[in-house]
Amino acid sequence: MKMKKNWMIKFVSLGLIMLLGLSLSVVSAASQEEKRQHIRDISNKTLLKLYSLQPAARGYVENAAGYAVFGNWGVKLVFIGGGTGKGMAVNNSNNHEVFMDMITGTAGFGLGAKTYNVVFIFENEKALHDFTTNGWQFGGQVTAAATDSVSGAAYQGAFSVSPGVWMYELTDKGLALEITLKGAKYSKNDLN
Repeated sequence: MKMKKNWMIKFVSLGLIMLLGLSLSVVSAASQEEKRQHIRDISNKTLLKLYSLQPAARGYVENAAGYAVFGNWGVKLVFIGGGTGKGMAVNNSNNHEVFMDMITGTAGFGLGAKTYNVVFIFENEKALHDFTTNGWQFGGQVTAAATDSVSGAAYQGAFSVSPGVWMYELTDKGLALEITLKGAKYSKNDLN
């Protein structure tokens, strides 16, 4: 039994390494500007999808200090899993873009692959600055909140992930009803 378990762990690890290597080789073939434009395109498509699913989100994004959009994929093979993504944060006051990476690691039983997009809305400059400068690391489950802490306004369909920061997760089925960010890390990348 122990030998079978070790074999399975090696097989799963090899599969994850192969997937990561393949994605890195495809991404490295494009120029810096092509990579940035690809991220902008994903961001625009994601925002349009969000606005069609949750029309009020357009006002939240436009009136916020800034926002960030990430395109992500993940894989879960038996007891371990992980994922990666790319995205950008935008300061609404000056349209400054910061290109970023996202990585995840998960443990627990499961099998499958998932693609999804994440939109963060930053209510204030401090929250946006902290995210783009220091990056973020999440370690637990996020819960839905009905109102913001300042004006009591509803952020329909969004989840509060920290003071002044709201998040939407979009899957191919629509808006996620619950968001789990176990082991997710967001940080600047070399496209800046």
